[in-house]
Amino acid sequence: MAAGLPFLNPYENNASDFSHGANFAVVGATALPVDVLAEMNISARATRSSLNVQLEWMFTHFDSICDTDCAEKFKHSLFMVGEIGGNDYNFALLQGRSIEEVEAMVPNVVQTIKDAAQRVIHKGAVRLVIPGNFPIGCHPIFLTRFETNNSEAYDGYYCLKRLNRFSIYHNRHLQQAIRELKHKNPNIAIAYGDYYHAFHWIFRNAQHLGFDIESRQKACCGTGGKYNFNMTRTCGNPQVPVCANPGRYLSWDGLHQTHKTYKIMTKYLISDISRHLQCFV
Repeated sequence: MAAGLPFLNPYENNASDFSHGANFAVVGATALPVDVLAEMNISARATRSSLNVQLEWMFTHFDSICDTDCAEKFKHSLFMVGEIGGNDYNFALLQGRSIEEVEAMVPNVVQTIKDAAQRVIHKGAVRLVIPGNFPIGCHPIFLTRFETNNSEAYDGYYCLKRLNRFSIYHNRHLQQAIRELKHKNPNIAIAYGDYYHAFHWIFRNAQHLGFDIESRQKACCGTGGKYNFNMTRTCGNPQVPVCANPGRYLSWDGLHQTHKTYKIMTKYLISDISRHLQCFV
């Protein structure tokens, strides 16, 4: 909406208008197939529609909307490949894997994202955005799960340093993969979506942007504890309250952000990304 376009309708809603594009994302989806995660003893219960499944939906959609003119349509299209991969790590961390074990997943996750982007390029995409991960050490869900009395575990903004360093580790691998994609596809515009710094800029400037400084690490929709988050009573469950003024909170449910946070992030990202994509908004 910040770019002057409507929300994209979900692909599986057959009655939708797809004239502005389609959304193939699924809540809780992973980059790695759920069977691959299961081999690591990591459960992904939310959905089996991992990145490869979503790609197949997209290619089926292409077959239904264009025959020989797909290449012409794609010249005026923007493909968002993600943000994806975060749930692979979220499930692993919340199921007790160590940071070292989760770091070992990064090359496989990033390679899966890279392969997906290359498949989209092969289909004719000429502009892609591949977003990175958030500073998850600032999210209420992880602040609650890994809360500690060790002050050295937190940075100056009371975010968990080790988890934020992990996000940076993933993002650096992803940026290297993007550089390799650009080298292989020199005529394709590929931009990195810097979700990490977009969110962290908002976090650092929360008060100036109209957020409640005392609530910037609390969930708006949630209950209990220092961060208004309880893993057994999450947003959407009966009798879990919603804050009176969501616009004063960064976090909606402990993992996802509020509308206001995403709106500010989007403006930040459009400014950063458009110059790389040769777009002007």
